Amino acid sequence: MKYNTRNIGIIAHVDAGKTTLSERLLYYTGLIHKIGNVDDGNTTMDKDIQERNRGITISSAAVSTQWKKGGNIYNINIIDTPGHIDFAVEVERSLRVLDSVVAVFCASSGVQPQTENVWFQAEKHGTSKICFINKMDRIGADFFAVLKDIEMKLNAVPMALQIPIGAENSFEGVIDLIRMKALYWIDENGETIVEKEIPHDYFSNAEEYRMKLLETLAEYDETFFDVFMNTEHQITIEMIMETVQRVCRSGAAVPVLCGSAFKNKGIQPLLDAVVTYLPAPDQLADIQGKDPKTEEVIEWKRNEGKPFSGIVFKVVIDKHMGRLAMLRIYSGKIKSGDTVQNVRTGESFRISRILQMQSDKTLSLEEGKAGDIVALTGIKDAKTGDSLSSVERPILLEAITIPAPVIRVSIEPKTNGDEKSFGLVLAKIQEEDPSLVVERDQQTGETLLSGLGELHLEVTLEKIRLNHGIEINQGKPKVSYREILTETRIHREKLSKQNGGSGQFADISFEIGPRDSNEHGLEFINMIKGGVIPTEFIPSVEKGFRAAMESGPLKGYPLESMKVTLLDGSFHAQDSAAMDFEIAARDGFKSAARQCSPRLLEPVMQVEIQSIEEHTGAITADINRRRGIITSIDEKSGRKIFTAEIPLASTFGYISDLRTLTSGRASISMKLSHYALVPDFIANTLIT
Repeated sequence: MKYNTRNIGIIAHVDAGKTTLSERLLYYTGLIHKIGNVDDGNTTMDKDIQERNRGITISSAAVSTQWKKGGNIYNINIIDTPGHIDFAVEVERSLRVLDSVVAVFCASSGVQPQTENVWFQAEKHGTSKICFINKMDRIGADFFAVLKDIEMKLNAVPMALQIPIGAENSFEGVIDLIRMKALYWIDENGETIVEKEIPHDYFSNAEEYRMKLLETLAEYDETFFDVFMNTEHQITIEMIMETVQRVCRSGAAVPVLCGSAFKNKGIQPLLDAVVTYLPAPDQLADIQGKDPKTEEVIEWKRNEGKPFSGIVFKVVIDKHMGRLAMLRIYSGKIKSGDTVQNVRTGESFRISRILQMQSDKTLSLEEGKAGDIVALTGIKDAKTGDSLSSVERPILLEAITIPAPVIRVSIEPKTNGDEKSFGLVLAKIQEEDPSLVVERDQQTGETLLSGLGELHLEVTLEKIRLNHGIEINQGKPKVSYREILTETRIHREKLSKQNGGSGQFADISFEIGPRDSNEHGLEFINMIKGGVIPTEFIPSVEKGFRAAMESGPLKGYPLESMKVTLLDGSFHAQDSAAMDFEIAARDGFKSAARQCSPRLLEPVMQVEIQSIEEHTGAITADINRRRGIITSIDEKSGRKIFTAEIPLASTFGYISDLRTLTSGRASISMKLSHYALVPDFIANTLIT
């Protein structure tokens, strides 16, 4: 019997049925013996009080389970990620450490905005994907429309491995297009699968979609193309499965299956597909990292023979076990008692225990090896994105991208007695969720909490109240604006101080203004010739400008982008130091940026609203009232779908307003689209 690992994430839009699907996966793999349901608030993956109350996933849950297929036991690590845009960091850090994903779609809603978001996040990481079209029993379910949606909206090539037998109330089972058999689930818990011949009235449809599958495989796989074109060759089931595996792992096309997780139909074939088509960790490309000292690129095979390396993708503070660092091991192995290094801090520490997560339960392990996802205890100061490695051979792996917050709120404890613990709790929640930023307003002395959306902040404040017993007063939500320069100026900045002994001297001349491209951040061009400023001081000039961008000239908001060209300057052989040039750059920015006609930028959200025909007028008028622009109005399954771009400042309270406006008959989802210039009539009220 051989052991094999699959690290999978479950990604989807809110309410596509991710958590229900995860629950069924755990039931059929034997990890749990009773099926939980989101509506009943008793699922294994959603353990948090709020997750149960709200019926949504907030933090990504990790669980390890096993599936038997063809005499092999497969170890499957499943991470159920949130579907709500406000918890995008949870999805990002999960995708960073997973090898493949199961993308879940609602059969009646199809591809929704957050599905697109997480899909393209997975694309960025080069993650293999399988699609599962869920809720085939729902009113308006249309498997073939969702296939088209995947193709058009996600720019993907879907390969249907199954087609449904019936839909909505008459959904009975699926047709396996590889083996050309009909599968039916006959008992309530869906454990017994009966295989039958394909019903007569579905046969021609099944043949048509099987041919589409074979044509797709021939198009994306040379070996299969030769067999497909050679009529003498018999195409076997094994041949098709091996080709699906190659095409899926290359990312050229994605296998699509269907079912109804709630009705316990279609789960076992999905588990079979996960272990058959998705890659094991050692089948992926070599890991790449850098030597922290020399910056030299290191490439290692993902096996146990190489030195240990791993990445901390989450920090959880458990009330019984204390601080747990969730770790994906990429190479080598570790045992309890081993000493490892945190490459970011350069510190070494001893691992107390290695645990396997079974959602809210844990299992002690003797060792963790390449490909495993484990939790470590005894790790001080580890943050999300930290690389851990062997002390002898440190390797710095690519960090995890944390999105910038777009909304903030002022907070304070209701009672003075909670003041001390309030600070500790804020530090703790920031450790667990790095997309939260806590800062003090220099002018007012208020504590400001920034996050990725209204729901994100609401959930965080509720967590402080429920988990830590601290009641909080909060101000109105405020938008995190940004600033931009709209004109270019040339400026000279000279720093010259004599204070007895060695002085300070730096002299720089530079051009400052907007970037020519739409890129973010600082574009720094060094035009210094003839050593008028020594080469070793140039990085300090760049560092000074980069630091200065954190606080713009209008209201102190960060600058979205800026271009600086260093033209000329001078230095003093005794008095000049790197720090002097950094200070000159910061001071020069403060003086020059004000002359560059700075403007405010505001976050603009892409909003999708689904409603019924009769509310069209009210919704359109409301979008216009919020300074929104409608980009499209579509119709699907008898519902109107509005896509619009609305400034974040106009979306506060939108969810409850929309419910009132449509008598609860509309749903809304939002994601950050871009930053745009704030109109003058609004900017004037903000800048005064």
